[in-house]
Amino acid sequence: MLITDRAACRGGLVDAVRLALAGGVTTVMLREKDLGHEDLVSLGRPIADACRAAGALFLVNHDVRAAAELRADGVHLGFRSVDVAAARAMARETALVGRSTHDADEIDRAVLDGADYVTFGPVFDVPSKREFLAPRGVDALAAAVTRAAPTPVLALGGVSSGYARELRASGAAGLACIREILAADDVEAAARRLRDAWESGR
Repeated sequence: MLITDRAACRGGLVDAVRLALAGGVTTVMLREKDLGHEDLVSLGRPIADACRAAGALFLVNHDVRAAAELRADGVHLGFRSVDVAAARAMARETALVGRSTHDADEIDRAVLDGADYVTFGPVFDVPSKREFLAPRGVDALAAAVTRAAPTPVLALGGVSSGYARELRASGAAGLACIREILAADDVEAAARRLRDAWESGR
């Protein structure tokens, strides 16, 4: 899963997403927390189109109304978002609903609420999160996978191709990242490198 962040890109976000999709990204989450609803929808339209053309899933972070307007495949909920039931009522009937989690209590709550998947992290050190969240580590990720089962858990936070095999061995259903792909000199190559590393961990 590629999570968008315009500030991380060396060029335009839409072009970067297209390159990432060409490199093998299978899911894109539109997450631009500084944008209001209308600007988010405007930015999301070409990204949603690119995902559909590539056969990839397109998700929207937090803004359930934007997810509905963009006919997204799902919505991802954070700490300040509505609950899973409310998101399902507002989004398309077939939309996926995911939830960010950072500890056992949040995992339990997300699973009980019926989330279709959860992200768990930060697994590794992330400078922007140090003030708020300590790295959870791979052992905690493996415990989260067991606790959430059969709900899929995606590893988030400090994810890189060098860690992909280890993360897959933990039982994670997938990887979620921002800078590993978007901040790369060659976005398509970075996405392909991460995808190949993940696949090699089968």
